[in-house]
Amino acid sequence: MRIEFDRDTCIGMFQCVAEWDAFEKDEDAGKAVLADSEEVETDLFAREVPDDAEFDAKFAARTCPVDAITVYDDDGEQLVP
Repeated sequence: MRIEFDRDTCIGMFQCVAEWDAFEKDEDAGKAVLADSEEVETDLFAREVPDDAEFDAKFAARTCPVDAITVYDDDGEQLVP
């Protein structure tokens, strides 16, 4: 499973931070940060989701009020949002 985070879309509600510890607060920027991710496009960050964190990653994506987080299965199909 893979997760993508659009930092430009993020509005800093930090609901994702409460749901999965891979998201951290960047209070100075007013945006979340996806830890251990790589920037694949400008302000688009991605990383693999460990098997034991799949539920939390999906929940973090579902709680984002602006759909800045997208989750894909191993075949590249979008699962969330």
